[in-house]
Amino acid sequence: WSCGMASLLLQLAGLGVTLAAAALILVSVIAFITATKMPPCHQHEEEKFFLNAKGQKETLPSIWDLPTKQLSVVVPSYNEEKRLPVMMDEALNYLEKRQKQDPTFTYEVIVVDDGSEDQTSKGVFSSRGEKILMADADGATKFPDVEKLEKGLSDLRPWPDQMGIACGSRAHLEKESIAQRSYFRTLLMYGFHFLVWFLCVKGIRDTQCGFKLLTREAAARTFSSLHIERWAFDVELLYIAQFLKIPIAEVAVNWTEIEGSKLVPFWSWLQMGKDLLFIRLRYLTGAWKLEPTRKMR
Repeated sequence: WSCGMASLLLQLAGLGVTLAAAALILVSVIAFITATKMPPCHQHEEEKFFLNAKGQKETLPSIWDLPTKQLSVVVPSYNEEKRLPVMMDEALNYLEKRQKQDPTFTYEVIVVDDGSEDQTSKGVFSSRGEKILMADADGATKFPDVEKLEKGLSDLRPWPDQMGIACGSRAHLEKESIAQRSYFRTLLMYGFHFLVWFLCVKGIRDTQCGFKLLTREAAARTFSSLHIERWAFDVELLYIAQFLKIPIAEVAVNWTEIEGSKLVPFWSWLQMGKDLLFIRLRYLTGAWKLEPTRKMR
């Protein structure tokens, strides 16, 4: 009886492995077939120009042009009429104060109206800064912490091909946040972190903090290769960066949860989980390929 049971268990285990392999192949094929090319950064005619401080029309700059500002702040905004003004007040107060202390410091703030999809790339591609800061419109991260990111970025020197990234991180607040979360949300969080580590990004504990500082060259190289437009675009950004061996610093920042998040815990994380799997499979199967390096003009 024991021999027969052992044989049955071995057969079931073999069947399980076969089914798992078949499922992986099927998902890989689906990921390959449904892979889309990089979304075009389309601009309407009125979006190709902006009004300067004198009210004159100027052509929007390109990320491939040489920088003319020290810092570009790119703020993705989708239905943020309540939270954005608070964030902008803090950001502009800090930037103006810094400019008064150091007249050589120059900056610009680009608020990207996302519409129904994330169009952060549009703002990055039109920025003029030597460094580009991505900052969430909710103001959850204290804006003066940009100095922490600047130090983290500087500590990465020498930058290969002038590329480096500093990521704001809330990982040091994890124990406190777990105490305030339900067991279900904590389980989802750990599951997401495991998938990020297993499939895409190693060594970065918090990929989703929307406070990231990139050198101009790193921004051009990574954003020009992005495919994901939803919540998981941060993961693809860092996946590309690690693939290209761009050095990344993870820097602890002050962070406060702000009401009004567009993230619906279960369904958003389910979508992100699917995106993570497809990021890995699409690059692995060659459905997505990195664009050849372009040089600054």
